[in-house]
Amino acid sequence: MPSPDEILNAKILVVDDCADNIDLMIEILRDAGYMNVSSTMLPEQVCELHRQHCYDLILLDLQMPELNGFQVMKGLKEIEQDGYLPVLALTAQPSFKIAALEAGARDFISKPFDLLEVHKRIHNMLEVRLLYKELAQYSKKQQELALHDPLTGLPNRRLLEDRIATTLQHAARHNRKAAVMYLDLDGFKPINDTHGHATGDEILKQVAQRLVNSSRKEDTVARVGGDEFVIVLAEVANVASAQEPASKLIEVVSEPYKVGELTLNLSTSIGIALFPDHAQDVNQLIHMADLALYDAKRSGKNRHCVAQLPLAPDALDGATPAVGVGAAQQVTV
Repeated sequence: MPSPDEILNAKILVVDDCADNIDLMIEILRDAGYMNVSSTMLPEQVCELHRQHCYDLILLDLQMPELNGFQVMKGLKEIEQDGYLPVLALTAQPSFKIAALEAGARDFISKPFDLLEVHKRIHNMLEVRLLYKELAQYSKKQQELALHDPLTGLPNRRLLEDRIATTLQHAARHNRKAAVMYLDLDGFKPINDTHGHATGDEILKQVAQRLVNSSRKEDTVARVGGDEFVIVLAEVANVASAQEPASKLIEVVSEPYKVGELTLNLSTSIGIALFPDHAQDVNQLIHMADLALYDAKRSGKNRHCVAQLPLAPDALDGATPAVGVGAAQQVTV
């Protein structure tokens, strides 16, 4: 539940075309201990003010010239996409009370003001509003945890696949290529076994940061396993434009790591697959990059390999299939 201090520090906006009404409401609020109160006599400003300040409570007069409270609430609904409208309607018309609730207001206060009613309704509504925000933040945090690796903060496989799908759709729409790089750390297991999991975790965090720092903002860096990472290159012209960043990553990962008093070294092997050359869907593209990674490992590590192009069906007649990606292009850095 929100604390008393959180309630008294909530952001409140008073909207009324009458200066005396605004002064009275501000006095009531400040006497009750509310510290973050602002006001406007111009209803057309309310939506923009709410966009800027995200008020926890809007005390809104319903009867105003030119733009009335109902019209203001219509605009606020477009901002509050989650459906929670933090509006407490102010009205002297009994018939407006139900109409205000139907329009989206959470509650109403009758004019002339009854001091006890004002205090109670404002406190109750702020308590609910702040609790609602806490729950929304908790839900967002849980969603983040479900989509990100807890150790490195990078996207996990679930989010990675979604990012690849989006990238492939964009590439197909604009007749462009995209690439997936599958990375595996060489020499990580001995470090983990010798120096312990805490040291291994620190190495993984440092690797993740290096990968992010060496990638473009539009690319996605994800952790998909113990010491396995995948990078999605959102737009590449050809194989060479994927090999260049791969070579750079091999150099970056190979630089020494400082963990406490230790200086440790490892390297990385990378498999590269291009859309639409090597595969045309998410899982197959990851699979082709993984096969190319296997070739890089088998060929001596600390290098990158590009997946082979799939053979045409008629080329397979009478031919002996290669193991893995067999003819993948290998480059040692």
